[in-house]
Amino acid sequence: MLKHYMELKVWQKSYALCLEIYKLTEHFPKEERFGLVSQIRRAAVSIPSNIAEGYGRKTTADYVRMLYIANGSLCELETQILLSSDLHFIPDENIDKIKSAIAEVERMLKALIRSLTP
Repeated sequence: MLKHYMELKVWQKSYALCLEIYKLTEHFPKEERFGLVSQIRRAAVSIPSNIAEGYGRKTTADYVRMLYIANGSLCELETQILLSSDLHFIPDENIDKIKSAIAEVERMLKALIRSLTP
């Protein structure tokens, strides 16, 4: 049994993704600081935050609900990353790495949800 949410591989991967997103968005146009950059960062932060919050909830049902919210934020992040790529805010050499990390977190979240759902 895990003693802390930080031991969850999905939390670790989503936290690393969040850090990568912050580094990536540092190079976005300045006029996007309060627009797309803010939205992307909020979505990215929401993923490990909701995993952690769910882990700390009292019931498995609450935990699963928070994992679904984390998955929704992940989908939001993916959409914003695709938009940023199409707007040429993200260099082509970075987009595949980010999309791969998003897909990995999504697989891990879905597997965790399945393991907790009867």
